[in-house]
Amino acid sequence: MPKQCDITKKKYNRANKISFSNKHHRYQQHVNLQYKSFWDPETQRFVRLRVTTKMIKTITKYGLRSALKRFDVDPALLTK
Repeated sequence: MPKQCDITKKKYNRANKISFSNKHHRYQQHVNLQYKSFWDPETQRFVRLRVTTKMIKTITKYGLRSALKRFDVDPALLTK
């Protein structure tokens, strides 16, 4: 299973080489993933998720349950 964000399903931090027709290469950067524990007030426990750094900002701003609703993710993910 590839490393990916638990919420947005984006792939992990690895640079891919992309070739262009004029004989030069560029590296495309993927997202930076981190394991982070978030407090879930409904279940009264911490939930450990692998998320992107942008998702960490989103969760701290809106809350864990609200962030899941924004990205249409099933809250059953928190009970794994």
